[in-house]
Amino acid sequence: MMTVSNGNLRVDLKLIADMVEPGSRVLDVGCGEGALLDWLGRTKNVDGRGIELSMAGVSAAVSHGLSVIQGDADTDLKDYPSGAFDYVILSQTLQATYAPRDVLSHMLRIGRRAIVSFPNFGHWRVRLHLLTRGRMPVTDTLAYEWYDTPNIHFCTIRDFLDLCRDLGITVERSIPLDRSGKTMPIPSCEGIANLFADQGLFVLSRKG
Repeated sequence: MMTVSNGNLRVDLKLIADMVEPGSRVLDVGCGEGALLDWLGRTKNVDGRGIELSMAGVSAAVSHGLSVIQGDADTDLKDYPSGAFDYVILSQTLQATYAPRDVLSHMLRIGRRAIVSFPNFGHWRVRLHLLTRGRMPVTDTLAYEWYDTPNIHFCTIRDFLDLCRDLGITVERSIPLDRSGKTMPIPSCEGIANLFADQGLFVLSRKG
């Protein structure tokens, strides 16, 4: 389990941490117990803030000296001033928001860049499961049954890139990840990543 106290960092979060410039202002949306913020503070000297829906997560983060408040990405991002952060991070949370379009828009209003990751519902195993079994798939990256999942809006990498185009968002980097969060040795082009990547990781900015 990834916690601040044990010092472990999920593989995909380490990739995200490597993208952040030292000394940056960072907002981690859905930060859990603050493991990424703690890592960034210790290794990159960032000015890190977090927002987390779970009170247990907030309490754990605050107990380790992190600046984390309870809040909801769907309702609270609108209250942050424009340009307040260099990076706004949303890791494995986009699919659990009620209004992903609005959340992305606010992230790129309040941050110079957004870093987003999510499970890819277009992966070939998901497609095969639906085709052969006729049931919602349960996988390493989609680990809940349909009736108790926190996920609201499943999307594919192609869906996400379509949304970015609709919102006028520049995709600076697109990284296909396997089920463990490691970079996959496949082209990051849309069609191949959509079929073979278990997860997608993206660095975004506003055009212009």
